[in-house]
Amino acid sequence: MTRIPLLLLLCLSCRLFAQDTTSTGLDPVTVTAGLSPVKASLTGRNLVVIKGEQFYQLPVHSIDELLRYIPGVEVQARGPMGAQSDIVIRGGTFQQVLVILDGIRLNDPLTGHFSSYIPIAPSEIERIEVLKGASSAIYGTEAVGGVVHIITRSFANQQKTQAQAQAGVGQYGLFNYSAGGVIKTAKGVLAGGIQGNHADGQPQRGTTGFLDLTTASLSYRHNFNERWHLAARTAYDYRDFSAQNFYTTFASDTARERVKTWWNHLQTGYQKGNFQWRFDAGYKAVNDRYTFNSAVRPNENKSDIVQLLNVANWQLKPKTALVLGAQYISKGITSNDRGNHQVWQGGLFGIWKQQAGRYMHLEPALRFDYNQRGGFEVVPQLNASYRRSIYQLRGSVGRTIRDADFTERFNNYNRPVVPSGSIGNPNLTAETSWSYEGGADLWLGKHWKLAASVFSRNQQDLIDFVPTPYAQMPRQENLVPNGSYALAKNIARVRTTGFETDLVYRHVFNERSTLLANAGVVWLRSQNDAGSEPGFYISSHARFLSNFSLMYQTGRFSISTNGLYKQRTGRQASAINAAVSPEYFVLNMRVEARLTRGFSLFLQADNLFDEQYSDILGSVMPGRWLMGGIKWQFTRQ
Repeated sequence: MTRIPLLLLLCLSCRLFAQDTTSTGLDPVTVTAGLSPVKASLTGRNLVVIKGEQFYQLPVHSIDELLRYIPGVEVQARGPMGAQSDIVIRGGTFQQVLVILDGIRLNDPLTGHFSSYIPIAPSEIERIEVLKGASSAIYGTEAVGGVVHIITRSFANQQKTQAQAQAGVGQYGLFNYSAGGVIKTAKGVLAGGIQGNHADGQPQRGTTGFLDLTTASLSYRHNFNERWHLAARTAYDYRDFSAQNFYTTFASDTARERVKTWWNHLQTGYQKGNFQWRFDAGYKAVNDRYTFNSAVRPNENKSDIVQLLNVANWQLKPKTALVLGAQYISKGITSNDRGNHQVWQGGLFGIWKQQAGRYMHLEPALRFDYNQRGGFEVVPQLNASYRRSIYQLRGSVGRTIRDADFTERFNNYNRPVVPSGSIGNPNLTAETSWSYEGGADLWLGKHWKLAASVFSRNQQDLIDFVPTPYAQMPRQENLVPNGSYALAKNIARVRTTGFETDLVYRHVFNERSTLLANAGVVWLRSQNDAGSEPGFYISSHARFLSNFSLMYQTGRFSISTNGLYKQRTGRQASAINAAVSPEYFVLNMRVEARLTRGFSLFLQADNLFDEQYSDILGSVMPGRWLMGGIKWQFTRQ
């Protein structure tokens, strides 16, 4: 099968709309690259920034679906509408992407499969910043392939009142909704919201892909005066869904999973003149119940993470700034499958920001990291950019680290008998790598931005599950001689190289007409020492990925679409008659009509062309899914 990705046609058609030079902010301010506000073009990094309101404009149902169509981001979905997804950037595994919310990490110590469970209502999101490439010198472990940073309206001190809500119904018993808003008070900002996706689901092997998903969050920022502020958030996330073949390719797999997450975050900050200081404290607790089938005792896992982050920023001179920080993280698990474990880690880091001459910007960073299991690591990084007129040249080199999670170390360790499956390895060492990238950005007028990057990551001791005979298993106490097992191992060396290009077009023609388009293309290749593809998760990334989104509004009508085309290694699982095809193309579309001020009706089609596909072997994604609903929006400055 050969198809030309639709984004190529979209990019060509966008040219027809370039008629004036209205500025649309193609060089946004970011806090992710260096922990303090700065223009993206001064960071030396490839960044993509999207506004939170796009959740209500595009044909998406959850935050992970919104991420799926961001240029350069690969989301390997196991189920629709937020059931479960793995986030991959630049060919890393799903554990090598760090997800943070208002500066505090969300990655769960149990497994990276929970990284897309982001406990925030979409109505609270001000923007999402995706930083591609190594960032361990600032953020520590897991910031290998990139960082996804969600910044919320209350913690960002958004100074306007707004609200939005939408509800929809569709095929297969679908009912979803999202509602919330932000209220500007005399001394601060109050924000909150709720989101739900509920459906009987499309037919699967002997069951249906049902889902029952709800997220609710509430936050408040109080500004005592121009210098001091205090912000707090609490959130609850509930997910109950069919998990058939999410983790195995066994015919006996009729799994169901339920994940409950509690999230609490407290932040205080101070600002005076050229000095800024911030202190964050976060606590996350997750209760996971996984039932493989009715004949097997469920896995009951309770994990928690406590973290403290202290950051200070000095603008020493007009061209010189210094950021210093300290971080503490404590992780724990109580599990009938993996046992009870606790580990802590900490880090000290610093970033020097220097403008050299009129056009050059340098950002060396250094982190001293300590892990209770692995000891000390020194993590350096250097970012550089040269911005002049309509173009920018940039480059980065840095070391990254990632410690094994509790699943990789102890999966199936506490069960009496394990006839087959993935087995943890407590003797795993931490992953390390060196990452290199170079790129250029080009601004064509005030509506177009084109970014291109080449990158390479040389990785040591990567962790993956590798098929291993019983006789070679280091621990055999609860295994059987004729069992089929995959052992978590450190793979000696893996090199990932690639090229990516992003295109952004933004144009406000007048008060009634707007066009926004984003598109990206990524080519990737990963090889181990022998020149072949490495283990399962490491080699599961797309070799070629092209994703895009487009929104066009004129008068009372708007149309939006997003889609992706992916090429990857094909796989077969004859026991369940499942396959991962070498390529697929998926397109979603939404049409909206405004009835009265603030109210709109919409029709939406997910997987418009009814593509039959899977991102993960055995986890069948839904075919065409039709739905419709109503939306309401209100904004007051």
